[in-house]
Amino acid sequence: MNAQKRYEIFARLREHNPEPTTELNWSTPFELLTAVLLSAQATDVGVNKATARLFPVANTPQAIIDLGLDALKQQIKTIGLYNTKAENLMKTCRMLVEKHGGEVPRTRAELEALPGVGRKTANVILNTAFGDPTIAVDTHIFRVANRTRIAPGKNVNEVEQKLLRHVPKEFRRDAHHWLILHGRYTCVARKPRCGSCVIEDLCEYKEKVELG
Repeated sequence: MNAQKRYEIFARLREHNPEPTTELNWSTPFELLTAVLLSAQATDVGVNKATARLFPVANTPQAIIDLGLDALKQQIKTIGLYNTKAENLMKTCRMLVEKHGGEVPRTRAELEALPGVGRKTANVILNTAFGDPTIAVDTHIFRVANRTRIAPGKNVNEVEQKLLRHVPKEFRRDAHHWLILHGRYTCVARKPRCGSCVIEDLCEYKEKVELG
């Protein structure tokens, strides 16, 4: 893997999908933050079903506080771990109202200080809501980065740092979305769809011939 290959990989991903974005439904930074907080161990489809019920009723921190914890749990009870997620979301809403005027903060440190928000969630918010060139590494991106050898690493932090170092600047803002969608639909966990992969000839996955 080298700089030329990496550039061509992202050029093809861009050609295939010029304006990638999250599959979570959102219209404000707070709605995105809510959706991401609800998404742990849940599918985007499942989260979107829950937020389709929740957002018409309450889609601001104050509105969720006014809704109350029990009613919030009822709105999102179709997704896994909804009790813990509801409690974290309520705590986050209180902190947003008390410390940030009801707005989602724009810095990593302030985001990571919110209940239930770790580095990955902060990266998603900074990238998707605010357009910062951050790269949140989830299981899909970790798999794609290691299989292709774009940015091999033993843990998500190592992969993130290598991606930030090696992804050409012009592709950095959208790299998160290209890689996650590639991992979700093409470079899937059990049997990657190498035969329909737009970067198959550039990928360095040793087992791809047998699996393609």
